Amino acid sequence: MMNQQYWINQLIQNHGYDNQKIFYCVQFLISDQPTNPKTMAMITRRHLNDVTTASHFVDLLCPKWGLSSPDNSFDPYEAYGKWPTIIMYIMRYMTLIPLPLSICNFLGIVMFNTHPRKPKLKMSTLFGPFICFRVVTRGTYPDLVKRNVGRNIEMCSLVGLDNYIFEVVTDKSIDMQKSTRARELVVPSTYTTANGTLYKARALQYCLEDGVNMLSNNDWIVHLDEETLLTESSVIGIINFIHEDKYQLGQGVITYANEEIISWITTIADLVRVGIDFGILRFSLNYLHKPLFSWKGSFVVVNAGVERKVTFDFGIDGSIAEDCFFALTAWKSGYQFGFIEGEMWEKSTFSPMDYIRQRKRWVQGIIMTLLCPSIPPKYKFGISFMVLGWLSMPFTVPNIILVPLCPLPMPQIVNFLCGFMGGVMLFLFVFGSTKSFNYRRLGVVRFLFLCISPILLLPVCITMETCGIVLALLSRKSGGFHIVAKEVSGQVLDV
Repeated sequence: MMNQQYWINQLIQNHGYDNQKIFYCVQFLISDQPTNPKTMAMITRRHLNDVTTASHFVDLLCPKWGLSSPDNSFDPYEAYGKWPTIIMYIMRYMTLIPLPLSICNFLGIVMFNTHPRKPKLKMSTLFGPFICFRVVTRGTYPDLVKRNVGRNIEMCSLVGLDNYIFEVVTDKSIDMQKSTRARELVVPSTYTTANGTLYKARALQYCLEDGVNMLSNNDWIVHLDEETLLTESSVIGIINFIHEDKYQLGQGVITYANEEIISWITTIADLVRVGIDFGILRFSLNYLHKPLFSWKGSFVVVNAGVERKVTFDFGIDGSIAEDCFFALTAWKSGYQFGFIEGEMWEKSTFSPMDYIRQRKRWVQGIIMTLLCPSIPPKYKFGISFMVLGWLSMPFTVPNIILVPLCPLPMPQIVNFLCGFMGGVMLFLFVFGSTKSFNYRRLGVVRFLFLCISPILLLPVCITMETCGIVLALLSRKSGGFHIVAKEVSGQVLDV
């Protein structure tokens, strides 16, 4: 039987890259069950390529070529002055705040196959629990909702799913055609929850009320956004997840560069979210089985009985980032989470300004969740690092310019950790590109350009992210639930 050393030697020989980091990385990857053939089968060649590429990025950005001063006799206090030096040191060390996120992203990439095979059905689609695909909308984009519901019904039929319905929950009627596969549920304007919950959470809570809810505790709910499109792999992944009956809640990967591209800048900026799904989300749900760093608001699969027990009636604190609040509350209640194979499709925001407003809402909502006393601190460990990382971004982003221009003597471990974090971030962008774009459709040259475009546009992406954070901090009192544009007229680009 092939042993651990064989796989490590194969990696080094295939890539000609005798790097100590790769040795430890792959050793960690396969040391859990080194004699298990199933574990060995998981380590595909493409996965090894991803591990190697991630190690290349880390090695490339580890500052050993002069990003910190190579001159041990260099005195920054004499060169820059006392207070500028102190401020720059504080800014350098603040870079380490989101280190736990980088570590978990890296573990998600190296511990699990980044190129899994297309999921196959493990049960008949004619049997099994009832599935309700729930879409919440304000009714602003009725044509979009009806079009996507129709496409998603066709996809379910293609897979052979029979026991399901699409439920559109809306503030105002969108005049959906009556069907055995689709149900329109209008939330009365007079409806209020017991805790005064607002926005999307209010609509979701209305669905759970007695006399409105039509699901039994054994049924399942799949939460989708207005623009979310099912794929064959995601439907199969959901069916298998429900059939395995190990976890009460689950989530999978969403990609943002399918079909029409409305805004290339925001689409490229969102590529890192795909990498994060394969990294930190998969590590949290597939290994820890807990939403340590929260999760997304769509491609949410939850047992109907669990959702009724957890509820969405969280009050004002849980009205902006209801997905985060719901996940942490379910975790607090003792429920287990799993990762779902397959991917769904969504669209990136249509303009940089909508991108900034979207990030603003996320930051404000998660900060409100963090500060809410109803969730114990131990369940907010992960999001606390997210919030601290966001709050520090206006002070750490200038390091991109200050590090090469004003080098400082730094401990080697700090240099390595900063390089590790930068390498992981760049890899997630590039990896997100490879999972979002198809080189067979685009051609090799265009595909390679799109893979390196996140690196070229990284300053723009970071600037938009930072603007969203600053706007969130400057407009805390205004709050609100900004709805980004979901439809646009005019020509769009196919990719």
